[in-house]
Amino acid sequence: MRQVKILGPGCRRCEQLCSSTKQAAEQLGIEYQVEKVTDITKFADYGVMMTPGLVVDGTVKSQGKVPTLDEIKAMLG
Repeated sequence: MRQVKILGPGCRRCEQLCSSTKQAAEQLGIEYQVEKVTDITKFADYGVMMTPGLVVDGTVKSQGKVPTLDEIKAMLG
């Protein structure tokens, strides 16, 4: 099961990333668990300075933008 974290304060782009990530995982047939991390102090633990951030299994895959659905699929795959 993939552990996915969306890092961000809860803005529109963060919600868009969360939705797109869920859609990508479902299209790939991957079991996943999504956690939204809104505590700014936790962002630094991952080295993320710009939100939204996407962390998959403890590795930062994206920050500061909302990747396309295909990009997210590649990050999850």
